[in-house]
Amino acid sequence: MRRSFAFTCTLLIIGWLLVAIACVQVPAYTFWPAAFGALTLPIALGLNLLAVFYWLLRNWRVAALPLLVAVLTWPHFQRGLAVHPLRIAPLPSAEADSTTGPRVRVLSSNVRIFNVYPQLRDKELASSKKMIQWLADSPAEVLCLQEFYNEPRTSTSKEKNVFNSVERIGEQSGRQSFLSKTLTNGAGSEFGMAIFSRYPIVHRGTVSFGKLTQNHAMWADLHLPTGDTIRVFNFHLQSMSMDEQDIVDSYSSKSGLKKKGLGLMRRFKRGMIARSWQMDTLIRRFEASPYPLLLCADLNDLPYSYSYDQLADRFQNAWASVGNGVGSTYNGRLPFVRIDNQFAGPQWQVDDFWVHYEIPYSDHFPTLATYRLIRKAKVDK
Repeated sequence: MRRSFAFTCTLLIIGWLLVAIACVQVPAYTFWPAAFGALTLPIALGLNLLAVFYWLLRNWRVAALPLLVAVLTWPHFQRGLAVHPLRIAPLPSAEADSTTGPRVRVLSSNVRIFNVYPQLRDKELASSKKMIQWLADSPAEVLCLQEFYNEPRTSTSKEKNVFNSVERIGEQSGRQSFLSKTLTNGAGSEFGMAIFSRYPIVHRGTVSFGKLTQNHAMWADLHLPTGDTIRVFNFHLQSMSMDEQDIVDSYSSKSGLKKKGLGLMRRFKRGMIARSWQMDTLIRRFEASPYPLLLCADLNDLPYSYSYDQLADRFQNAWASVGNGVGSTYNGRLPFVRIDNQFAGPQWQVDDFWVHYEIPYSDHFPTLATYRLIRKAKVDK
């Protein structure tokens, strides 16, 4: 009787797992409840692994079923918890050799407008100065920055010597710059996103998500010293529009759940719907690229979401390819949250990927990856 009940539970878990995987592939703008079903996927994956261990102790023949499911769904498991225990990452390098293509180091970071707002500032703008200087000194050839802020020389701000970030991270550090502005205020200060490159930027462009949002995407074609041209996308999807304290309050007590829960659900729903069609817009642009792609993004979405799934089905996630653990990138009270990602097209090999936890100046930790362009083998005639 006990075995029959355990076997029934195992079948239910497998069914739950398959439904959750199907939910991940449904855009929220067509059927929004699927997005909430997708969020249960890590629980189903974990329970299926428990079923494997249970049946290995009880009946190895029955264990074959959840074990097969675990093997087939392993890529989904890797999305949230990367496991590469035997991997030794090579040292970052930008040099090409005779058998491989060029190596490119890419740094991506949501810089939270360099803490320019009064509620974010600290004494003597210490974190702002340190953040800009760290980015300027980065060895990465390509920098993709979200929630960017700049005060050019023409600005009337008294602090433009601190926040002249385009000049300091760009020209003074030997990089070309491409600033995609979504807003310029009355003082001439600029808000948006930016791409910086030590390689020549030969083409550039933006992708709008509509007039009702400042979230958008930008891209730049970079000409490498080896003669190769690559395309780098930098994008920031719709915000979750949820205050961190509200989320903490919602699960800390029953009264908090009743008071905050419904409002959070509504905002989360609106965000998921917006991000799903924003991602569909970008996928069409990615598929039209004539060059190898590297993608940097603040997805504002978890690895078990439609947005992430669309990218993971077509590209290599740098963390899932070479990392170990959760790889959380959110610097706040919510644990194990990875919403900042880098992806690479099939023409690339991911050499290494790091989350810079020692750089705490924003609510996002910077990520740094090294990619190697794969050369097609020449066939001797």
